[in-house]
Amino acid sequence: MSTAAYVFDPFAPGFTEDPYPHYARLRAAGPALEHPLGFWLVSRHADVAALQRSAHSVDEQHLRHLPAWKSGSAEVRKESRVMGGLSMLDQDPPDHTRLRRLVSKAFTPRSIEALQPRVEELVAQALARIAAAGTADVVGELAFPLPFTIISEMLGIPVGDHTRLRELTEIVVLVFEPFASPETQARIRAANQELFAMVRELIRWKRDNPGDDLLTALIEAEHDGDVLSEDELISQVMFLYIAGHETTVTHLASGILSLLCNPEQAERLRNEPELAANAVDELMRFDTPVHLMRRITVAPLAIGDVEIPAGSWVIGALAAANRDPDFWGADADELRLDRPTAHRNVALGAGIHHCLGAALVRMEARIVFPRFVARFPDATVDELTWNGRINLRGLSTLTVTV
Repeated sequence: MSTAAYVFDPFAPGFTEDPYPHYARLRAAGPALEHPLGFWLVSRHADVAALQRSAHSVDEQHLRHLPAWKSGSAEVRKESRVMGGLSMLDQDPPDHTRLRRLVSKAFTPRSIEALQPRVEELVAQALARIAAAGTADVVGELAFPLPFTIISEMLGIPVGDHTRLRELTEIVVLVFEPFASPETQARIRAANQELFAMVRELIRWKRDNPGDDLLTALIEAEHDGDVLSEDELISQVMFLYIAGHETTVTHLASGILSLLCNPEQAERLRNEPELAANAVDELMRFDTPVHLMRRITVAPLAIGDVEIPAGSWVIGALAAANRDPDFWGADADELRLDRPTAHRNVALGAGIHHCLGAALVRMEARIVFPRFVARFPDATVDELTWNGRINLRGLSTLTVTV
């Protein structure tokens, strides 16, 4: 297949194990490509970064040109969408501005920093379990339980069996995957309805049992007389709960794998712990937790010499932009923890949609990575399995011997 005829295919052999050669072909094929399935792809760093900061929409009601997996207009009605289309993820200003202002009151950098001792405690416990076992699954022992526990405790979710909650969130996040089959879409809608009902009951319980937690703060959040409606509150809680652990699990596990596969960089982190903050950004750039973002054009969008029509579904390939040699240089495919521009990765969004939990994921990772490589200088990878997702691509298991 020639470069000019390249069609992005995330189901191609080898994509799950290593998608980055495919992203390289995507960048080389042009600044903006119209996919046969009815959407557009933007993959170069400058264009993706500009798209993130643009005024184009996240609200699917602006769609005029439906991608193939959107079967009809009913698919874009808010009431048919995950979280009722009411989360910040699906809102434009002024609704997004209002919601983010209310939620931010309970999600401040100071409150995140106050969690650091608890994160350090949980990390120490996880590393001790791994050390005692000798061989362990890093995802099951560390990468999953750490952010899952932290966001649950932040929200004030009662301690108990969270198995069903976890099962439902793992289904709901499939909404972020492109090309979802009708069967998958039906599973997502059913899980969304069940999770919505569970969160509604949780909020009712919390109103009667307030505490010093994020959920109580969201219930009480107010700005000039403005408060969250019941459905808005449920949607924000669902969004924060899912976003608060799903992407962090991926980042922690992928970051540890990258360090184990690049022992000279792990050695640098051991010897230069002051690199930790920059290492978090570089690891996020090198293997991006969320591979794709979406916007709906509210006006024609010019990318290079290509014009994308208004009302189009545009996917920004974050993982492709984070390996773009035109921005990062000839070593874009190499892990370099002291990379001075690492903070300019596009993994956490930008502009009004910059990740609300960026400070949380960075703090957790800043603690995990240096402590893991310091505790286990001779760790080796025994076995790994991928989760099979395209967008939230990550590890299901990562078995290491320490």
